[in-house]
Amino acid sequence: MARSTGKSRGRAGGGKLDTRWVERVIKGVANHRRIQILELLGRSPELSVEEISKATKIGYPTAASHIARLTVSGLVIKRHDGQSVRHKLSDRGAAVLKFLATLK
Repeated sequence: MARSTGKSRGRAGGGKLDTRWVERVIKGVANHRRIQILELLGRSPELSVEEISKATKIGYPTAASHIARLTVSGLVIKRHDGQSVRHKLSDRGAAVLKFLATLK
């Protein structure tokens, strides 16, 4: 079986669950601060790290680290806008946020 590039939608060839992909997504969301960031981006897309750190009341380096983890997990997309970088939920991030809302 070919290795997953991380761009699959969670299923490897033959319909089996791509467990490495699932692990990456779960690790990406397995922190209350990252869940707060997902919720924030769900309400207010296209935010900078500074805006996210202020809105969540966490330090800039901490926010940047959490956003990096969310990006690696494919839950957040970065867009360069001149000298700033804007962040928004990916389709996968929106789906995970919708799933998390069902757990309330």
